[in-house]
Amino acid sequence: MSNVDVIKGLYKAFAEGDIDSVCALLDPCIEWIESDGIPYGGVFQGHEAVVNGVFAKMAAEWDNFTAHVDQFIDAGDIVITLGTDSGTFKATGQKMRAPTASIWTLKNGKVVKFRQYIDTLAVVSATN
Repeated sequence: MSNVDVIKGLYKAFAEGDIDSVCALLDPCIEWIESDGIPYGGVFQGHEAVVNGVFAKMAAEWDNFTAHVDQFIDAGDIVITLGTDSGTFKATGQKMRAPTASIWTLKNGKVVKFRQYIDTLAVVSATN
């Protein structure tokens, strides 16, 4: 399986809400970096930190959250995804649609590092 196939599988599992399958594709010591300036901004180390610090909060606070990818760019051990995140922030009822670029670093078929770049103003505007 190519690194692009791994990342496509990860997005598919995430869209289906299958967090166990997502975690199976992440190295146990993953470094997960969310853009500063959003509610989940910062660095998360390991499965538990990513699940509790990012995924669980997103599920609790957003309706119809989707991470849509328009393009997968194969750069060997790195896969770059370009797309759009969208959803409705439950507390405000505000919709969000934000362009994203993500850099996935893989080793031996597992994601060892994730770094996200997102339109932080679009996210923050929905949460206020």
